[in-house]
Amino acid sequence: MQFTNTHCLSSRNLSWTPRVHRHRLHPPTSAVRLSPISAVVAAPPKPQKTHSMPAEKQQVFKSLENWATENVLPLLKPVKECWQPQNFLPDPALPLEEFNEQVKVLRERTGELPDEYFVVLVGDMITEDALPTYQTMINTLDGVRDETGASLSPWALWTRAWTAEENRHGDLLRTYLYLSGRVDMLMIERTLQYLIGTGMDPGTENNPYLGFVYTSFQERATFVSHGNTARLAKEGGDPVLARICGTIAADEKRHELAYGRIVEKLLEVDPTGAMLAISDMMKKRITMPAHLMFDGQDPRLFEHFSAVAQRIGVYTADDYADILEALIQRWRLEKLEGLTAEGRRAQDFVCGLAPRIRKLQERADERAKKMEPHGVKFSWIFNKEVTL
Repeated sequence: MQFTNTHCLSSRNLSWTPRVHRHRLHPPTSAVRLSPISAVVAAPPKPQKTHSMPAEKQQVFKSLENWATENVLPLLKPVKECWQPQNFLPDPALPLEEFNEQVKVLRERTGELPDEYFVVLVGDMITEDALPTYQTMINTLDGVRDETGASLSPWALWTRAWTAEENRHGDLLRTYLYLSGRVDMLMIERTLQYLIGTGMDPGTENNPYLGFVYTSFQERATFVSHGNTARLAKEGGDPVLARICGTIAADEKRHELAYGRIVEKLLEVDPTGAMLAISDMMKKRITMPAHLMFDGQDPRLFEHFSAVAQRIGVYTADDYADILEALIQRWRLEKLEGLTAEGRRAQDFVCGLAPRIRKLQERADERAKKMEPHGVKFSWIFNKEVTL
């Protein structure tokens, strides 16, 4: 999934402008392209760059097929060894009285969790449930797409099986939220329909170098977010929900390992090309997959959801910097050799970015302390107001 912006990085001058109460990196509200069916006036969509990878570089991915079979596909789990949503939910095959008792116990567990927790959990669930968009994005990447829908290339096998594993996340969270009675499922379902209809453009340009950098970052971000919702559920008295969120986080961690392994290999076989891709995505900012979410009412819904997630500590600007530092360390970017002059400039930029993010965020936090808190109503929780 998962997920806001405390910083805005200009790809022209590489300057950062802190933005208060945001933590998932996304375009300013004025630039957000809402779905045409939303009937909301918005700025024209930004120009989209496509097929930026030179055709000859597709051979890099062709040459790595055996490597992917041996090093990426084993990170998938056989279906019979995978958990399924029903492992965590009331059993509908039970007699009605017993089933109703299980639902009653579930509602008692969730009854003490605060409204802001449900805002974040719903946002995470909607992000997970927009899975068709993410599979579509990966299948636009040149050299690794599923050409037939049933291709036997390791890249296609991974994408389909990854999608199947991810599909359980939204199914489980949505059903749990439905049974909790704490959320307005109609508004959630409308939000999801808007989001899938609108799509996403994370700036990957049909380029698998960019695409796999993006997914490496994204999977770690969802691991962090679900891990924190697990912690808060446990503290709030719902150990089952804590186990659900923790189990989903473990999937995201395994998927991050796979995508990170691909980028690591690209840095080995094409260090400059891979380093430039990492720099490119960081200059653009990692835009979270649900940044165009809309419920038919609030055109700043993602910004408001993100502000709540930042405030309760589910996903913050510090998390963004932590993820960047973790990837720099994993990929050993500071020690990367064999780069061209352009590649070394990209290396310097990426390796020096996290401290800049933290410093500017500290200034934004100081300014935020001087601002009066205000509330926003969320349709997902029956228009109750939550403090940002």
